[in-house]
Amino acid sequence: MRRRLRALAVALFALPLAFAVAPSAHAADPTTMTSGFYVDPDSSAKRWVAANPRDGRAPAIGSAIANTPMARWFGAWSGTVGTATGGFVGAADQVDKLPLLVAYNIYNRDYCGGHSAGGAASPSAYRSWIAQFAGGIASRPAVVILEPDSLADYGCMTQAQIDERAGMLTGALAEFSRQAPNTWVYLDAGNPGWASAATMARRLHEAGLRQAHGFSLNVSNYFSTAENTAYGNAVNRELGARYGYTKPFVVDSSRNGNGSNGQWCNPSGRRIGTPTQLGGGAEMLLWIKVPGESDGNCGVGGGSSAGQFLPEVAYKMIYGY
Repeated sequence: MRRRLRALAVALFALPLAFAVAPSAHAADPTTMTSGFYVDPDSSAKRWVAANPRDGRAPAIGSAIANTPMARWFGAWSGTVGTATGGFVGAADQVDKLPLLVAYNIYNRDYCGGHSAGGAASPSAYRSWIAQFAGGIASRPAVVILEPDSLADYGCMTQAQIDERAGMLTGALAEFSRQAPNTWVYLDAGNPGWASAATMARRLHEAGLRQAHGFSLNVSNYFSTAENTAYGNAVNRELGARYGYTKPFVVDSSRNGNGSNGQWCNPSGRRIGTPTQLGGGAEMLLWIKVPGESDGNCGVGGGSSAGQFLPEVAYKMIYGY
């Protein structure tokens, strides 16, 4: 990856030339500082395969899922978060690979959805947590997805709560700018089925998108890459028309091989998508959600909790049934 593919031009092909791509808060390009994406040696899929070598599903899960580069999520379960992010990024740096991280601990997380409710105890607690998160990464190269669903999950929130959340995200971006100069941060923008492009562009801008490298789409969802690319371009058209700038975007392709059937919580018949790579209609296609990890107590994951690895769901997702 030392010669980074120039996929940004593909992602923004539909935009008028008058719209300038806003400069990233970081000058460095972490994809040129590394030799490929990092495979998490301690993902839930890796752990399951290691613990179940005699299970007939283990070879397929190992080859199709566990050995694909994907993100590690960090939240209250991570302990001292600066130590946790530092250890993960440091391990990737030792093998010259680019790590993918998800910050998932915002105050009132999943406030309206509820399946992944939790997060920091207060806005001030979140500010401290995210500062430690960024500090753990420091100057090493990394990619961070910042707070999935946080800008789409507005349906039941008051304006004061919305303003509070936007302020937390803006503050988080400032911490990465200050402490993690070789990290690309993508502010999460939901998915094509959640909010209109105009609405999402406004929310992104108000949460400080100018400070981020870009925005992320489809995290933990199932919409096809083509649908997400069209939506990302539409968001950029709105950003350009309203605010005079555009941004690169990435797509979570981990579970979108069969597209969406309209359900978001452990739907049946879904399939893994294109593995993590540069380009693919966006700046990058990333495996952000681990295929086989539950969305919550729903659908084919009935009786499970969000984030729990379900080997039968993972196995079926490999083959699309």
